[in-house]
Parts: sequence; C-alpha cells; structure tokens
Amino acid sequence: MAMVGLFWIAEGDVYVGAKPSGLAPGVRLSPEGVVALGDGQAGLYPWEDVQALTVEYVPVKTLKRQVGVAGTLALSAVTGWVDEPAPMMALHLRSGTDTHELWTYAAPVAGYTRTELDLSRTLLSRLTEGAATMATTLAAMSEWGRAWEGGSPRGTERERLLQGWVD
Repeated sequence: MAMVGLFWIAEGDVYVGAKPSGLAPGVRLSPEGVVALGDGQAGLYPWEDVQALTVEYVPVKTLKRQVGVAGTLALSAVTGWVDEPAPMMALHLRSGTDTHELWTYAAPVAGYTRTELDLSRTLLSRLTEGAATMATTLAAMSEWGRAWEGGSPRGTERERLLQGWVD
C-alpha cells in the first residue's frame, strides 16, 4: 500500500484519501465508476455520469501543521491520549444537475504538499475527460500499485508519478 498525492493505492485498488476500514467513509475509483464506501454514503457513480471531481477541505502541509502533529504524537506517546481525529476531506462529484459530497479521511496527518495537491486535482479532472483517458489513467495507477513493493515513495518520486499519470 502506498500514498501518492491524494491517492492511496493498495495493490490494484485506487482510493481518494486513505483506504477505509470497517464503516469508515472512503472513496474508491474503479473502472466502473466512483464508489462511495462507509456508513451513510454507499453507492456507485458510473463514469459515464460523472462530469466533474473536485476536492475540498484538504489539509495542506505547513510548518505549523507539522509542528502541531509532532507535538500531538509526542504527547500521545507519553500519555496514550490523542487530541485530534484524522483530518477529513470531501470529494465533490458532479453528475447531471446533482452534486454529491463524499467524505474520506486524509492519509497524511501532517497534510499534503501543495505540489501533490495541485497534481492530484489535475489528475481527478483528467479522469472525467472521457472513457479512454479514465481507463488508461486508472490502469496505470493500478498497475503501479500491483508492482510497487514497500511503503509510500518519497516526495519527489510521488510528484514524478503524479506528473506521469497526468501527462
């Protein structure tokens, strides 16, 4: 399993945000469509109906956020007490005249870099450009996930991967 931008890629599955567990909310991008997972938002939105995908409330990595996370981790290591839940973000899916708000947890507690966020937003937009683009892009992401061994790649490699999937 690995995080690349806003995407969590586990073997051949591609998620927006963290891969959900149990009843936690999440969003999976499948060849059939966008799959809303978790309590209160289950459903499939076929790609032919999806006109736009945008994200909001995405935590962006800043020095202040990194210091806050480090402090929280230190406090929880000493006391066993965790102050804040993982940040959540919303994927807005436009289909016809309807907009659906699908929730998912952000994968990195400290937030995403601005470059990864921008590339991820571009990639989400490309997925709605047509069936061929969507199928090729998701196939490349899934293939990478099945071949990758280890944790998430370093920042420059994540940016390179995102740029390759956008081009």
